[in-house]
Amino acid sequence: MRYRNPILDADWPDPDAIRVGGDYFLVASSFNRSPGLPVLHSTDLLRWTIASHAAAQVVPAEHYRRPRHGSGIWAPSIRHHDGVFYVVFPDPDHGIFVTHTRDPFGAWSTPHALLEGRGLIDPCPLWDDDGRTYLVHGWAASRSGQKNLLTLVEVDEALTRVVGRPETVVDGDLVEGCTTLEGPKMYQRDGVYWIFAPAGGVATGWQSVFRAAKPFGPYEHRVVMRQGDTPVNGPHQGAWVTTPGGEDWFLHFQDRGVFGRVVHLQPLTWGDDGWPVIGRPIDGEPGCGQPVLRYQAPDAGGQAGDAEQAEPARSDRFDGAAPGPQWYFQANVPAGTAVVGSGRLHLAVAPDDLGNLRDVAGVLGQQLPGYPCRVTTQVDLGEQDGVRAGLLVLGRKYAWVGLEKDAGRLRVVVRRREEDNLRVPEADLMEPVELDPTTLAVELCVASDEAGVITFAWRRGPQNVWTEAPVRFEAVQGHWIGAELALFAASLGGLPPADGARVSFGPVEFLDERTGQVR
Repeated sequence: MRYRNPILDADWPDPDAIRVGGDYFLVASSFNRSPGLPVLHSTDLLRWTIASHAAAQVVPAEHYRRPRHGSGIWAPSIRHHDGVFYVVFPDPDHGIFVTHTRDPFGAWSTPHALLEGRGLIDPCPLWDDDGRTYLVHGWAASRSGQKNLLTLVEVDEALTRVVGRPETVVDGDLVEGCTTLEGPKMYQRDGVYWIFAPAGGVATGWQSVFRAAKPFGPYEHRVVMRQGDTPVNGPHQGAWVTTPGGEDWFLHFQDRGVFGRVVHLQPLTWGDDGWPVIGRPIDGEPGCGQPVLRYQAPDAGGQAGDAEQAEPARSDRFDGAAPGPQWYFQANVPAGTAVVGSGRLHLAVAPDDLGNLRDVAGVLGQQLPGYPCRVTTQVDLGEQDGVRAGLLVLGRKYAWVGLEKDAGRLRVVVRRREEDNLRVPEADLMEPVELDPTTLAVELCVASDEAGVITFAWRRGPQNVWTEAPVRFEAVQGHWIGAELALFAASLGGLPPADGARVSFGPVEFLDERTGQVR
C-alpha cells in the first residue's frame, strides 16, 4: 500500500513525535491558542485523532487572558521515560516549561518552569544510558539578541531543575552555510549522540543533523534533506521514530502559508557511513535526500493499493459534554464560555469586541485545511440586542458572515478587516440585508478553494437557496500560524453584554470538497 503527503494537511506546527509500544503520539506548537499543545495519536502514522491537550490553559494563565498572537507555546517536544509522558515546551517571553502524565489520553499536570528567561526556545530532553539527563534548546533573537546556537544543559531526571552549566554545543555561525539553526531534537543510537535540527528558515530551509561521541561534543554536521526538485518547500523540523518492525521514519512540516505548517512523513535510511538520509536520495548529492510525495506505507507488508489515511475530525454535532477537541479559543477564557446541549453550542457573548475580532479571546476556532472545503452552521441571536455573531475566517486579515442586531434592527452582514488597525474599520463585502427582527435563525456557509480563496453565503433555512456574497476574500495566515475557521459572538462597541448572554449555534458540518465526504 502507498500513502500520500502531506499526511496532515492543516496547521500542526513544529511537530514532534514518539512511539510507545504500538502507539504514536505527536505534539505541535499552539502559540496563543487555548487549550494548547494538542497531542495526536495514531497506530500506523497515517490515521490520526486528537488524544488530549497537554496544556489546559496557556501559562502564565493571567497573562494569556487576552490574545497575544505569535507568543505563547512555541515548538515543544514529547518524550516517554520510566512510564511517564513528558511535554517540554517554551514560551519565548517566560522560559521553558514541563508538563507530564501517565495517561496521554487524559489530563496533564499543571506546567512548571524548568528554565526561566527570555529567548529560550525549542527544548528537548534526553535521558542517557548512564542515568544522566540533558536538555538541548535554541535561542530566539527577537527576545535574547542571539540565534543560530544550540545549548545543552544537564537537568535532573524528573525535569524539575538544572544541575549543570549550560554550554553551546553547536554554533551555526561556524558551520558553512548554516543560518537560523533552531528546533533541535536529541537522540542516542548505538552510543552516538544525535541532534536533528532545521536551518535556513521556516519556508526555505533544510534538515541538518549533528553527531558526536559525547553529549557536549564536538559535533559533526551534515544536511540530510532539502527541497531538491520537489514542490515541498522548506522541508524540516520534526521527529525521528522507529516502527515496531524496525523501520525508521521522519515526520516534518512544510510551511504552506495560509494553510500553516502541514505535516509530511518521510522514510529515513542509514548510509554505509552511519549517517541518516531522509526521503529519496538526490542523484549526485550523496548523503542528502528530498521529500517523497507518495511512498510505500509503514510496515505495509507489500500490499497493493492506497493506504487508508485520516486526519482529526472537524465536524461537530455538539452532542457531547463539550465542544470537540478540534476547537480552541484565541486566549484563556472563563470556564463555561462554550456550553453544549441538545445539539447546540451556546457561546457566551464576549464583552471585549472593540471592533477588531483578532482581539477577542472568546473566538472559538480550528485550522483552515489545505484542501477545498465547505463549512456550514446555523446561528440564532435569540432576543438579544447589541450583539453580532457568525462564522469567521481569521488571520492577520479576516472576514466573516453572520448576524448583527442593533436597536432592534436585525441584519445579515458579510464584512472584512484588511488591516490590524482600529482606525481602519471593517468593510462590507455585500450590502447588509435587513431581516424581520423576529427571525430566529440563519444558516451560514464558508467555502474555501485550493488557494484559500473564500466564498461566503447565507440562507434563512434548508428550504431556501443560498445567497452568496458577490466579493471573494483571500484568506491570509496569522502570526506563525495558518488561517482559522471560527465561531464568535460579541457585544457591539465593547459594551458589556447582559448577564448570561449567549448566542446559539447549530451543528458544524465540514465537507471535504475533494471527496464529498463529511469529515
